[in-house]
Amino acid sequence: MAVTTASTFSIGLVAGTQACTDSKFKTLSMKFNSANYLKSFSGLKAATSVTCESVSSFLGKESTTALRDSFTQIAQKQNERTDNCVRPQASAFKVAILGAAGGIGQPLALLIKMSPLVSTLHLYDIANVKGVAADLSHCNTPAQVLDFTGNAELANSLKGVDVVVIPAGVPRKPGMTRDDLFNINANIVKNLVQAVADNCPEAFIHIISNPVNSTVPIAAEVLKQKGVYDPKKLFGVTTLDVVRANTFVAQKKSLKLIDVDVPVIGGHAGITILPLLSKAKPSVSFTDEEVEELTVRIQNAGTEVVEAKAGAGSATLSMAYAAARFVESSLRALDGDADVYECSFVQSDLTELPFFASRVKLGKKGVEALLSSDLQGLTEYEAKALEALKPELKESIEKGVAFAQKEPQSA
Repeated sequence: MAVTTASTFSIGLVAGTQACTDSKFKTLSMKFNSANYLKSFSGLKAATSVTCESVSSFLGKESTTALRDSFTQIAQKQNERTDNCVRPQASAFKVAILGAAGGIGQPLALLIKMSPLVSTLHLYDIANVKGVAADLSHCNTPAQVLDFTGNAELANSLKGVDVVVIPAGVPRKPGMTRDDLFNINANIVKNLVQAVADNCPEAFIHIISNPVNSTVPIAAEVLKQKGVYDPKKLFGVTTLDVVRANTFVAQKKSLKLIDVDVPVIGGHAGITILPLLSKAKPSVSFTDEEVEELTVRIQNAGTEVVEAKAGAGSATLSMAYAAARFVESSLRALDGDADVYECSFVQSDLTELPFFASRVKLGKKGVEALLSSDLQGLTEYEAKALEALKPELKESIEKGVAFAQKEPQSA
């Protein structure tokens, strides 16, 4: 049985529209539940909590066999539970993307549209979003797509939303540091988070806009000023660092990519990005030279893309993929999955810094726990790198806090 991404994400629509006869219901149940099975694909759960042997690829023999067996068992249980016609449906969560017409926003919107956990997708931007929404609405997946343009429609784009994703901002260009982005993107994030606070204060907030080390503290201060700050629901999306670390380690050591999980701590810029190669799973040994080479490449991977695109943009596709992974993990946690772990830049007491990226356990109310075990038993190289990153990360955090506490300035 061949499995494709197209069939995977069209199942909710098929299941919601076809008639429920006894003979068809088994097929519909099998199709629908493939979405639930595949939610764990691409590392959406931490490697410590997932057995990946049977999900090595969409077309692998082991994957197909496991998928078929899973469908059969689920369909049998469904048939045993009821004699009535039941229409399987995905959980109804609303997601808003602020900056949906941009280089990250468009591929991110496509990936989120494919999730069976999304009922409605709100796309907001200052321009050009209507065409993106029209294009995306033609995809035969269940999520309804609505577009919102300009400041006048920002509030409506946030009404009733469960997860807000903010990739809005300007990208890096060759020669531009993350710090160069600060003045522009800081104002954008500040204004958008103010709208979030006014219209959906209980939503999960995913900050992608760089520099994340500063924009997350800005968002926190804005929410505090509005009296709605919940540190468990504010996330800096650092998943791209994990995705890159997993990819580069798998390539370096010829490992099956789906099995690799490398925690990345610290922040989301330059030397503040610290991959803990000693904590990689599966356990693998590295020479000192390999550790330094991999660490530096992971830290500078964004620059690698910026230079390769030669002025045409920054890391948009890989960022969209990583952000979609984090959104899916958040939705699974909201849906009651008790086994969801991701790395994220959040308010933290793991170090003396007020914000820090580490692995966190996600639940219905946001961050349920910070995994302190990753910071224990570090190698000498990692321990020194951790101490070295703290001053820079501290400065970035303080810069964001100071910006948010300033008196509003005219644009």
